[in-house]
Amino acid sequence: MPETPPARPGDAAPPSVCRWAVLIEYDGRGFVGWQRQQAEHLTSIQGILENAAKNLTAGRDVRSITAGRTDAGVHASGQVAHLDFPADVTLSSATVRDGLNFYMKPHPVVVLMARPVLPHWNARFSACSRAYRYRILNRAARPALEEGHVWHVRAALDADVMHTAAQLLVGRHDFTSFRASACQARSPVRSIDRLDVRREGDHVVIEAEARSFLHHQVRNMAGTLKLVGEGRWAPERVEQALAARDRRAGGPTAPPEGLCLTGVGYEENPFSR
Repeated sequence: MPETPPARPGDAAPPSVCRWAVLIEYDGRGFVGWQRQQAEHLTSIQGILENAAKNLTAGRDVRSITAGRTDAGVHASGQVAHLDFPADVTLSSATVRDGLNFYMKPHPVVVLMARPVLPHWNARFSACSRAYRYRILNRAARPALEEGHVWHVRAALDADVMHTAAQLLVGRHDFTSFRASACQARSPVRSIDRLDVRREGDHVVIEAEARSFLHHQVRNMAGTLKLVGEGRWAPERVEQALAARDRRAGGPTAPPEGLCLTGVGYEENPFSR
């Protein structure tokens, strides 16, 4: 996820539109990611959402901004976006939710809640936290029901040791070793508020929370912690990789299918009303 810059006056909704916040879940398989692409044959979640919104406005375009531009194959159970509808279109929370869901069929994208928000509220710039969950299926047998939603790792993983290593990444650090080489964020410095690892039966679950993340940061941390869980890395090597400030010092990038955006936090949370 890209960095979160401060809000700018131009990020507020103009008087000619009415801004709505939507809480979304989706299965990331089959999409090129959140962001709309110029090539029409590339299906994005943003494109599906905006095309559905266009059907509620008699063909007029509706602009959207999201809290997190997830990559191809990454899922969401708590994604947030805002939509700027023309102010002369009469809408209710139920109309926005049910209308968008109707027009997004048969794509696996669903609006859970829709709420009107004030013009200054912005899904991206108003966000104060983002939470991700990475799930590893840790057993010999491949997944059947969870195919495409977990990273299948056959080798036994020690979740307790992984959690110990994860705590070395909590706090404010230069995460150059854990961001994509193509990351466009101005600064590699981020503050990780939570990075927990636990075992749930055959699953190893990684929970990460921060104000914002660098591109591939959660997946790179998950790939590194997997090496620790296998016993191939000592926990101390994670700290050494962090200090190196070199992507080559970090572990591999975990595949996208295990990652899910589970929530976005706001001081003014429209969905808590």
